[in-house]
Amino acid sequence: MLTLKKLLVAFDGSPSSYKAFDFALEMSNLCQGASHEIFVLAVVQPPEPADLVEMDAIIEAGTEHYEELFRELRQKAVAAGSIVTTEVAVGHPADQIVHYAAEKQCDMVLIGQRGKSRMEQWLLGSVSKRVASYAHCTVTIVK
Repeated sequence: MLTLKKLLVAFDGSPSSYKAFDFALEMSNLCQGASHEIFVLAVVQPPEPADLVEMDAIIEAGTEHYEELFRELRQKAVAAGSIVTTEVAVGHPADQIVHYAAEKQCDMVLIGQRGKSRMEQWLLGSVSKRVASYAHCTVTIVK
């Protein structure tokens, strides 16, 4: 039997990341008898090459942006009877998500799929694809 005690939602503010969050709430409601945690992680990716002054401003702006979005997620979670822990990391999104999932010993990562063209996927790779390849736990890609 699969037990999901710790869920990680990779959140970037896209419609699919909101769907991933909603899906995590639904899953946690199915496990009402068991104790569970929902973590929501957003990642600010600094520009390359990094200019120290510019990077600090980008990280600060990104953190403020996500903290505002997190307020809405927390309200939704409370209404659904769940509690979420939110955090903003800095770095490459896939690397930070995989690292955070391992650090928190998550049982599942829920991540939205972003609509990139085939050329963009080939050139840049897909964050969801990289997370699915390298995460230590189950990864659910939500469309």
